[in-house]
Amino acid sequence: MSATSIEAGTAPGDAAPAASAPARSFLVMPSVLVLLVWMIVPLVMTLWFSFRNYNLLDPTTQGFAGINNYAYLVTDPDFWASLRNTLVLLASVLVITVGLGTLLAVLFNQPFPGRNVARVLAISPFFVMPTVAALVWKNLMMHPIYGVLGVVARAFGMQPVDWFSQFPLASVIGIVSWEWLPFALLILLTAVQSLDNEQREAARMDGAGMIAQFFFITLPHLSRAISVVIMIETIFLLSVFAEIFVTTSGGPGNATTNLAFLIYARALLQFDVGGASAGGVVAILLANIVAFFLVRTVARRLET
Repeated sequence: MSATSIEAGTAPGDAAPAASAPARSFLVMPSVLVLLVWMIVPLVMTLWFSFRNYNLLDPTTQGFAGINNYAYLVTDPDFWASLRNTLVLLASVLVITVGLGTLLAVLFNQPFPGRNVARVLAISPFFVMPTVAALVWKNLMMHPIYGVLGVVARAFGMQPVDWFSQFPLASVIGIVSWEWLPFALLILLTAVQSLDNEQREAARMDGAGMIAQFFFITLPHLSRAISVVIMIETIFLLSVFAEIFVTTSGGPGNATTNLAFLIYARALLQFDVGGASAGGVVAILLANIVAFFLVRTVARRLET
């Protein structure tokens, strides 16, 4: 062994020392800068236009608007209707997907003929694009004349229901729930499969029935997975747009207008970029507030 190797404290066959911390930071810096630019530039431009008078139909109307865009937004009845619809859509889809997803996860964990095929079919709707899913449900399922539900209703002597006119928000909730139920099922099924069978066997030997096993063994075991499902779905459900655009276009009236569609309508239908930017800032604040509490809740559950 040479003196140089002895002084360095490494054997001649040892691998070269890892890169130092400053060197690693220098290598990561370009990707970090790209991500910062990717996020900060749109945010700064949205903030800038939210304080400006900017209408695409009248380029001469420019200048500093102050908080007028925000004041007009919060005094607009459509804003509060869209906020209510956003929260109703979010809560309804979460209840449906988490509730049915838990029950289906327990069901698909039981052995039965064709279980693998049934699992694939149950998860497949998650891979359908939102626009395609909305078109399928609008034209092939819920259409009052030639939709499947209309045909079934007439077969039983009932009057077909015009879902998007009579129950517009419920129809959108049903479509979005159909899209996100496979995601909840996939996460919860994985969690159910990790449950120790010895616990259930011990509970069965102690006389616990299926319902007692579900509420006192299975459901507590799924609490972390349910928290993750709620967090991820909430982030995406706050920005539902394609299903509303394809099926109801926010109507009738503002019955299905959520924050995402309201921002779209302000920017590309009313050409009010300033007002749309103010709505975007409010939507960003709402999403970050919700995400903050959800992340803290999930983190506490993961630590326990």
